[in-house]
Amino acid sequence: MSKRYHLFEVFGIELEYMLVKTSDFKVAPDVDKLLTLKNGVLTSDVDNGKIAWSNELVAHVVELKTNGPTSNLETLSDDFHKNVLEINALLKPYNVQLLPTASHPLMNPLKDTKLWKHSYSEVYELYNRIFDCNGHGWSNVQSTHINLPFYDDKEFEKLHAAIRIVLPLIPGLCASSPILEGRLTGFMDSRLEFYKTNQKEIPEMTGMVIPERVFSKVDYYSTIFEPIKRAIKPYDTQKILDHHFLNSRGAIARFDRNAIEIRLVDIQECPKADIAICILIIEVLKAMVHKEFCSLQNQKKWTKLELFEILNDGIKHGDHSKVCNLDYTSLFGIKQTSTMQDIWKHLYNHVKPNISSEHQNAIELILAQGTLSTRILKAIGKDASEKKIKQVYLKLAECLETNQLFVN
Repeated sequence: MSKRYHLFEVFGIELEYMLVKTSDFKVAPDVDKLLTLKNGVLTSDVDNGKIAWSNELVAHVVELKTNGPTSNLETLSDDFHKNVLEINALLKPYNVQLLPTASHPLMNPLKDTKLWKHSYSEVYELYNRIFDCNGHGWSNVQSTHINLPFYDDKEFEKLHAAIRIVLPLIPGLCASSPILEGRLTGFMDSRLEFYKTNQKEIPEMTGMVIPERVFSKVDYYSTIFEPIKRAIKPYDTQKILDHHFLNSRGAIARFDRNAIEIRLVDIQECPKADIAICILIIEVLKAMVHKEFCSLQNQKKWTKLELFEILNDGIKHGDHSKVCNLDYTSLFGIKQTSTMQDIWKHLYNHVKPNISSEHQNAIELILAQGTLSTRILKAIGKDASEKKIKQVYLKLAECLETNQLFVN
C-alpha cells in the first residue's frame, strides 16, 4: 500500500498528448520511438525528474505526469512545458511533433489507429477484443487527469461527495473537442460524448459517468467494483484485468493508492491552461469539502441521474450550457438559471484569493473568452475546410510550444 495523504496534501496531474507528422498532419504512431530516443532502450515509463513519460493504449498518444505525488502545483506549468520542449526537440528530426486538445480534428480512427504493441499489450489487446478500440472514444482521446488523496473513509466521503457535485460543470470549463473527421460535431465536448457509450458492451464499467452515491470503501466495492468483476468475468478468462483499471466513471476511486482520479477534463492548448484549470477545480473542491457553499448532506443527496442530466447538456453546449435546475445552482448560492460559464465565474470569484496571479490571468482569459472549443470554433468561423482546420490546429501546436493560451 502506498503512503496515505490527507485531503489536498498532495496532487497528481496527468496530461495526454498526441503525436502528429509535420508533413501531412496525420497522427504519428511513434511513441515507442520517442521513449527509445529518450531512454536508449524501449520502456513503457521514463523517469525525467519531476515529470514522468509513459505510453497509452494507442501508439500515437504519450502521457506526461507528475512523477509521484507533489505538494507544489505552482511550478507544474513550467515543469510540463520543459518536457514538451524536450519531446518536440527529440522528434523534430523525424518530422513529428506534439499536438494539444482532446481530439485530432481530422483523424479517421478506423484507418489510422495503431494499438500499443509492447509492454502491457495483452491488456490492450483484450480491451480491443471486447470493445473494438478503433473508434474516437478509444483511439482519438486526450485528457487531463487530476488525482486527489484521501486518508480514510471519512475523508473519502467528503471528497467523493464534492467531486460528484462538481463533475457536471467540467465541460463548461474545459471542453476542447468540437471537431472530428473534419466536421463540426455539434458537441463542444465530443470526447465525452463518446466516453458515455464507448463501453456499452459492458455498461457496468462506465455506469452513467457520474459515480453512484457511495461514500465508503465497503459500499464502493459492493456497488461499483463487484458488478464490474461479475460483468467482465466471461471475457477475462485469464484474469489479467484489475477492477481499479476497469472502472471508467468520470471520477474513479483508487483504493490501491487512496486517491480519487477525475477523468472528465479535456486537455487544453498548453500546460499553463491545463494547470490553471486543475487549480481552479481543486480550489472549488476544497471550498465544497469545507462546506463554504452547502452542507455535506446536501451534496450527498444528489443522484447520478440528476447530475448526469446537467453533465449531458454541458457535453453538448459547453460554457453556453444553461443550468435550469435551481436546486443544483443553489448548492453554490446561485438563485437563477445560469450558464456554466457564469457558474464558473461565480465559483472563481469565491476562490480567487487562493490562486496566484499567473493562474488568475489564465483562468480569467478562459472565463472571458470561453472554453477552448468555443475559441476554436470562433477561429474556424464559417470556413470548416480541411485547410482552415489544419491552420487553426497548427496555431494550437504553437501555443503548446510557447506555453501561451490560444486567443483568436
